Amino acid sequence: MSSHLLSLSIWVPILGALLMFAVARVMTIFGVKEASLVQPTRWMSLLVAVAGFLVTIPLFTSFDNAQAGMQFVEQAPWVGPFRIQYLLGVDGISMLFILLNAFITVLVVLAGWEVIKEKQAQYMGAFLIMSGLMNGIFCALDAVLFYTFFEASLIPMYLIIGIWGGPNRVYAAFKFFLYTLLGSLLMLVAFVYLFSQSGSFNILDWHRLPLDIGVQKLIFIAFLLSFAVKVPMWPVHTWLPDAHVEAPTGGSVVLAAIALKLGAYGFVRLSLPIVPDASQALAPMMIGLSLIAVIYIGFVALVQSDMKKLVAYSSISHMGFVTLGFFIFNPLGVEGALVQMLSHGFVSAAMFLCIGVMYDRLHSRQIADYGGVVNTMPKFAALFLLFAMANSGLPATSGFVGEFMVVLGAVQFNFWTGFAAATTLILGAAYTLWMYKRVVFGDVANDHVKELTDINCREFLVLGTLAICVLAMGLYPFPFTDVMHASVDSLLKHVAAGKLM
Repeated sequence: MSSHLLSLSIWVPILGALLMFAVARVMTIFGVKEASLVQPTRWMSLLVAVAGFLVTIPLFTSFDNAQAGMQFVEQAPWVGPFRIQYLLGVDGISMLFILLNAFITVLVVLAGWEVIKEKQAQYMGAFLIMSGLMNGIFCALDAVLFYTFFEASLIPMYLIIGIWGGPNRVYAAFKFFLYTLLGSLLMLVAFVYLFSQSGSFNILDWHRLPLDIGVQKLIFIAFLLSFAVKVPMWPVHTWLPDAHVEAPTGGSVVLAAIALKLGAYGFVRLSLPIVPDASQALAPMMIGLSLIAVIYIGFVALVQSDMKKLVAYSSISHMGFVTLGFFIFNPLGVEGALVQMLSHGFVSAAMFLCIGVMYDRLHSRQIADYGGVVNTMPKFAALFLLFAMANSGLPATSGFVGEFMVVLGAVQFNFWTGFAAATTLILGAAYTLWMYKRVVFGDVANDHVKELTDINCREFLVLGTLAICVLAMGLYPFPFTDVMHASVDSLLKHVAAGKLM
């Protein structure tokens, strides 16, 4: 099936943002004050974000769930002498992440509606550009195109943290940028080597390229150093808490809901199919690192006094489930990991938005500064409770589905691996509900909490929409798993067959 839906999902938000920049600049040149542009900028950015989401919906409605290969393929020459192409396509593994990305972008625009007071066009435009670039990562089938989008997506997030972030925003932005950029350089070296062996940058051609086990291991390590930073896996996770704490609420939402998925997606799109024998040989190392993230980082989250840091460490622990699911090589594990990625997109976005709602009113993220919030913000407390339960893996929420599938898959792989992974259900409930108890329950702790006002219609719309998504996915996950089933089966058959010379 061929169409231009994938190109539209990439370029509608990017071109819309550039148009918004141009309009704001022209109006400024003609003497229009920035304050007068606030309302038009808000509505234009929302219009572009909604348009970007609407063009992705046919990807889901027209998708053939029985087909394992790439769909909606677009192909055009880009750099002829090196056989570099503008090559796009999605399968059951990647398609849902494009929808998630476009959906979260709409919510981020709404969340920043009244919060951002300065350089609003640039703020909204940075998120729109990042949305288009990340869609490009999820559907690029040419390695150079993939790398271009992968690296370019760093720029808007760097600016979001560095310009609109907290007091230590410059440090956090540099740390985020350098960690992820340096990790990606070895991936580029691996791409050049694979091109020298195949004469092509087509990622699907590399799936069939016979490679010696020693070469496969080197390529796997090159990919690992790039994707592990993005996930982030222990021990290269230290940039994430700093980035989350300093980022504005919208930056934290996109970082947790979408950007962390790029590393995990790289494993399943590049590492497993291109070097399947090395993936199996080094799986014990990946499982070990994943379990450290699940258990150790869970304990680290327990001792946090800053709500954003707690949820940031929670994200690292939950993403450990994703890498664990990929490297136990059974359908339950891989599909559970993909479902966990989608669920984490909803739940982590909701958790950071809830913290943002409180921060906008009290300008503090410290747990000790709150207490008794339910007395002044009952509607907010009810929604926050749902998201806290989902973060803990409560049945009937989306947080349960992926974790349960990965635990079942891990038990099939090895009982003790599954047992160790299941400890997250205890640790997740411990750090999340303890935070919730201290922030929301009890008597009103101070005069600042007494003066809090409950969520307004816009905030209720954003959080309510995410609540519906969390419950819908938790109660009826079949539409999500059905889409990915054929592609996951095909991937696992390819990995099991291997391709040693």
